[in-house]
Amino acid sequence: MEPRIWLIGGPTASGKTALALRLARERGAEIVNADSMQLYADLRVLTARPTAEEEAQARHHLFGVADAAEAWSVGRWLRTALPVLQDLAARGREAIVVGGTGLYFRALTQGLAEAPDVPPETRAAAAADFEALGEAAFRERLAGVDPAAAARIAPGDRQRLTRAWEVWAASGAALSDLQSQTAPAIAAERWRGVVIDPPRAALYARCDARLAAMFEGGAVEEADRLLARRLDPDLPAMKALGMREIAAWRRGELAKDEALAAAQQETRRYAKRQATWFRNQTPDWPKITAADAEGQWGQFLALTSP
Repeated sequence: MEPRIWLIGGPTASGKTALALRLARERGAEIVNADSMQLYADLRVLTARPTAEEEAQARHHLFGVADAAEAWSVGRWLRTALPVLQDLAARGREAIVVGGTGLYFRALTQGLAEAPDVPPETRAAAAADFEALGEAAFRERLAGVDPAAAARIAPGDRQRLTRAWEVWAASGAALSDLQSQTAPAIAAERWRGVVIDPPRAALYARCDARLAAMFEGGAVEEADRLLARRLDPDLPAMKALGMREIAAWRRGELAKDEALAAAQQETRRYAKRQATWFRNQTPDWPKITAADAEGQWGQFLALTSP
């Protein structure tokens, strides 16, 4: 049997890095990134990417491999991650895929739809329609051609709403139908997944403490370097948690403490959305509910033992 693939998901600041590192040390495994922001080389501090000391404890893959001027999709991540997993299997190594980007895990375990290319004019038309109609009316229109997508996509998720409409407009096929025809990228018997889902109060406190440490530990300087490049603000890297608030501070629109408080609030909201996604989309994955590292490790062992 091929070596196992461990999947560790959960919201930001929940303890995923520590658990993955301990598992890697215990089993001689290697760690593969499944966080869409930790792909970017420019964002070590702001994305809480593993430190150099942590990376020295186990071999890491797909961390800091992209420039901020690039826009990685789920498909590009999957196409890059699969050869890494194949190489690990060929070398007899277990893999630990860890991160907070739920769509990466879904692509691995359920497959990824090969959506058609969308012409720029179709994409522009969808964006204009969203602006003109507003979210409620746009969603209602989408429901007429792809009711599953209209019901599934979370409120406020403009990107996925317009994407679903673009696919239908470009191909005449519902994105939900295309997705239902996919095959898993890795066989079910090869992987085991867990979700870290600590108590909300503890998670929020960790988010706040980590943002405060980031602001004093290089995040501001990291953001300054990225802002100086004057990249397209719609690029994924420019939307990293804390970037917008630091930029507003640097422009004089917020005081430092106001920028920190705003970044902490946005991070708490993001963590809540992540936790909700994993709760809804991976209901069968065992849940680790402890807040501290030792408790999480103990629960992991209990949940995954034969």
